[in-house]
Amino acid sequence: MECKDSKCPVHGNLKTHGYQMEGMVISDKAAKTVIVKREYNTFLKKYERSLRNTSKIPAYNPECINARQGDEVLIEGTRRLSKTKSFVVTKVLKRASK
Repeated sequence: MECKDSKCPVHGNLKTHGYQMEGMVISDKAAKTVIVKREYNTFLKKYERSLRNTSKIPAYNPECINARQGDEVLIEGTRRLSKTKSFVVTKVLKRASK
């Protein structure tokens, strides 16, 4: 099955650059969009402690990759695709069990 999506980073002509992050898909309700939850640590110099933070990143989901809720994915930065999307899903690292 060949992908005909021009915004696909694998089969189309969309270039990726910059950040490459891992995260978990927490929502796949919107068309061709997934919300990826990413956890990271921040060091607070004043208190000499680490703080665990999370961020929710909207990313473009090509039809050939088809990431679903619960999947662990790899997202990469790209040009602005819409008002909120500037990341694209490039790979599914681990599928969610049914």
